[in-house]
Amino acid sequence: MNGPLDGQVIAVRQILTRLGKRSGLSAERVRTTEIDVSPLLQLPAIRTYARRTGVDSAEAVLPVVREVAQRLPPTDRLVVDAALSLGLIADDEVDTARLYAGDLGERRGYLSEAWTQLHTVLGAGPTPSAPSVRTLRASPERRAFTALAAALVDDPVRNGRGYSMERVSEQADEIADRFGTTGTVTVLGNAVVNHLYRVDRLPVAGGSASGRFERRLGGKGLNRAVAASRLGMNTRLLAAVGDDDAGRRIVALLEREGVDTSMMKIVRDAGTDVAALIVTPGGSTSAIGAEGNQIQFTPRDLLDPDVAATLVSSDVVIMTLEAPLPVVEQALTILREVPRPPARVLQAAPPHDRPARLYQFLDGVEYVVGSTWQLSRLVSATRYTPDEALRVFDAETAPKLLALGVGTVCAIEGFTCRLRGRHGPADIPRPRLAAMDDAPGAHAAFCGALAHQWAITGGEPDFHWICAAMAATQSFAGDIPEAMPGRAAIDRFVDKPDDSA
Repeated sequence: MNGPLDGQVIAVRQILTRLGKRSGLSAERVRTTEIDVSPLLQLPAIRTYARRTGVDSAEAVLPVVREVAQRLPPTDRLVVDAALSLGLIADDEVDTARLYAGDLGERRGYLSEAWTQLHTVLGAGPTPSAPSVRTLRASPERRAFTALAAALVDDPVRNGRGYSMERVSEQADEIADRFGTTGTVTVLGNAVVNHLYRVDRLPVAGGSASGRFERRLGGKGLNRAVAASRLGMNTRLLAAVGDDDAGRRIVALLEREGVDTSMMKIVRDAGTDVAALIVTPGGSTSAIGAEGNQIQFTPRDLLDPDVAATLVSSDVVIMTLEAPLPVVEQALTILREVPRPPARVLQAAPPHDRPARLYQFLDGVEYVVGSTWQLSRLVSATRYTPDEALRVFDAETAPKLLALGVGTVCAIEGFTCRLRGRHGPADIPRPRLAAMDDAPGAHAAFCGALAHQWAITGGEPDFHWICAAMAATQSFAGDIPEAMPGRAAIDRFVDKPDDSA
């Protein structure tokens, strides 16, 4: 290989080299070794195979390594085949008892002796000079293990397992069979650690406020995934976390909530992102996001056939703008290529400085959701205040979004919702029994309830029930995911016909 090696390639190469000692690579060897094999077990290729076949990650290592090794150039393939005892050759002219012997020294000896013959069996062209056993242990093995590690680590487009709509459609059918044909939602967003500041009021410049600090788990993606799961949806989250304690806590929380985490991205040697929330007694929330973070899904990640199939097999896909715009663009591009795409819900938060990049992708998005201020940032260069954004919503913001092809614009203020487009004009009032003006998890609950209603009604959601879901988040006590309501809790806040204003 030319150029400097990626750190992940080096780590995987070192693990495979050490696992090959003695009797070779096996699931038992992976399970019992004292070395840290987590960088190998966390590779997407390993995790995907384990998920498809229902085995654990240790059991997945050998078949995945064998498959990838088959694609290496002949010399590299022979070297890793012997070093790891992969069993890639079954030929009468080959002494497989020696090539795959229980002792690494004997395997190396036979490889050196039968070098030319083995290359001929593989149909290789001109054969390089046969190395001695001593030479074999140096440059040839190092080069071959580097090629193997690079192929295992490399993205699916370059290593031959790339994205195509035909393959994605096939895998989407498999996923749909596993999850059922209705009630499936995929969320593309972030999962982070929240530094939560509960204050008696928002401090002004030069002023102060009384309050307390808590460390909680959240993120727009995580909150919406939990909201959908608590309503009985089959829910998957596409998000990235670091390989640290916070990342492991996030994955554990999601799994407890019934959210499928198999497509989450675990970033090695990285810390999970941190954001800040400031919450007033009335439930109003201000957020400080993580700027310039590297713990993100990328457009290449979405081109993995399994990830693309996860999107395509959904009934509803919820996307937030926490993800970089190119990632949202890639997701919308994939979904536009599907004959019967899932419903697309775009949360217009946090605002971006260059939202015009999204305009070509908004045609066909069923719902764009956000506060009037967030929605105004999608279509106007003017930096309106929240009060100004409310005043221009009907005259400017909603018409511009509808002209771009959005089906319905959903403007959320407190526990109310203004609908413009296919489901409007309609103004859904604040539920009569709501005790607060707002709650930190209200927008997440709205998206989860919208996905649920879309799936069970065939695209005719009950927005009174959806707004009741926002009011039901008033039980907020710490982690925002804890406040996401179930169906019974939402039903209690639905205004009945005989309710008086």
